[in-house]
Amino acid sequence: MSKKEEVFELGSQKKYISWPVIALMDFVTVIGFDDIIYNFQNQGLGTITTWILMLFLFVIPYEMMVGHLGSVFNKEGGGLSSWVRGTWGDTWGYIAAWTYWVVGLPYVVDVANSMVVSFGWLVNGNASMQDRMSNSLFALLTALIFTLFIFIQHRLRNSLQWLGILGGGAMFIMTVLYVIMTFAYLGKGGAPHSQPFTLKSIIPNFDFKYFTTLGLFIFAMNGSEYIAPYVNEMKNGGRDFSKAMWMLAIMTGFLTVLGSFSLGIFFNAHDLPHDLKMNGSYYAFQYMGNEFGVGQLFMYIFSVTQAIYMMAQLAVLIDAGTRMFLSDTAKKYLPEGLTKTDKRNLPINGYWMTTGICTLILVLSATLPNMNSIFNQLLNLNGIVSPFATCFLFTSFITVRMRQKEFPSEFVFIKNRKFSLVVGWWCLLFTFSFACLSVFQIDEPFGSPAYWHVIMLNIIEPLIMLAIGILLPYIAHYERNHSKATNRRNLGISYLVGAALILGTVFPILSVSHNNKLNSPLVNTIELIVELVIIISIAIVGFVLGYRALKQSKKLA
Repeated sequence: MSKKEEVFELGSQKKYISWPVIALMDFVTVIGFDDIIYNFQNQGLGTITTWILMLFLFVIPYEMMVGHLGSVFNKEGGGLSSWVRGTWGDTWGYIAAWTYWVVGLPYVVDVANSMVVSFGWLVNGNASMQDRMSNSLFALLTALIFTLFIFIQHRLRNSLQWLGILGGGAMFIMTVLYVIMTFAYLGKGGAPHSQPFTLKSIIPNFDFKYFTTLGLFIFAMNGSEYIAPYVNEMKNGGRDFSKAMWMLAIMTGFLTVLGSFSLGIFFNAHDLPHDLKMNGSYYAFQYMGNEFGVGQLFMYIFSVTQAIYMMAQLAVLIDAGTRMFLSDTAKKYLPEGLTKTDKRNLPINGYWMTTGICTLILVLSATLPNMNSIFNQLLNLNGIVSPFATCFLFTSFITVRMRQKEFPSEFVFIKNRKFSLVVGWWCLLFTFSFACLSVFQIDEPFGSPAYWHVIMLNIIEPLIMLAIGILLPYIAHYERNHSKATNRRNLGISYLVGAALILGTVFPILSVSHNNKLNSPLVNTIELIVELVIIISIAIVGFVLGYRALKQSKKLA
């Protein structure tokens, strides 16, 4: 087969994906300019040292383990769930599939949040949106975006490779541009805005607060296993998947270390804006444009790039996450309704569950005082739940190396078996420990009501995700022991209850709108109408689905 045919040529019978394309698609889910900003607010110039340490202590071994497992299970399509199922059995395969899927949902919400912010900068040219938009409208716009993507992602699937190339490539180019312009600024005699900027200033303080922030670093650098379902769409996945992982590690190291250095040039790392996590990327390019006399040009270019990048992330995360979760092993533990597909072979009820969980997380977090607090808490939540899910990867690698005769691999990460096990256990304990400490990664003033509010959300939201995963197999067991009429009736009741709960949010929104002093009465009224239309429309859909399910149950009885 010619090279032209190898790289998913549209007219070919078999569409292969090359390893550089796999690396770029994976880059979209692993690291971005925002990831550098988030951690820069946590540690300032100390992030430069932390990124270097993380690159060697975590990133390279982690991504090589992904390459090793991808080579072992190069015929499987479920990614992490397939790896765990192959090493630990069906039950653990379901647990891993559910955990890995559900912990990705806060990130889906966070990406949708970021899209709202990017559109705000495109429209306003500044960060004023957070001062004029109420928490309820911010939450509803976020919910609208991720819901739309959940239900249209299948239409993007055929162009997923191109969207990944465009999003990952554009963001990498913008980061390279930022680094180049930083050295150009220094070359023309510009002084760093961070003073002092010395070797001593880039050494972080290794205190308790420092260790609570490492979960967010792990979150920023993990995610390469999301691309694993595509290994069997490569011509020689067993050989080439590891090449994609090496390319990804190099790109990640370049982006994080030099990107953090550049931020220290244009920002005063010792006096950072309080909303840096939400708006820092835009401030960065805005400041750079001002230094070079081009005004808002760089900021607008980045805003467009960011919007494309976030769309690519949503498309990749939802598509790959759906493949993992709805694998053949997981179906045995799921209620029949969730695995039901429509005429286009799409798990429509599974999409509704995704929407429901994302909305629940968003509604809980929207109880915080302001947009910036909501954004920061949802972002930091990823530093708790995501590393816990990554632990499954390391247990699979440890098992594969302990039973390496049962799991041959064309690519072997660390040929010495004993040393490979030491590295595997190191990554497992490292990841688990800092995931636990991340519960205390709080951006609110210590001891304030908002501080305790965030800690409560950091505990309650993961427990809710865990509880739903435990409940589903029991529902599936109940369904197998009852008639279809009973099951349809229960489904109908669930829809009706859900719709009633959604409709119940109208009253808190009315209360919030009444007390909203951010805008003029006219703007508040328009905002209220938009919010009510969205809420009532969703509730109507729920009532219609519930009515149809109850009607079908009567016919089956």
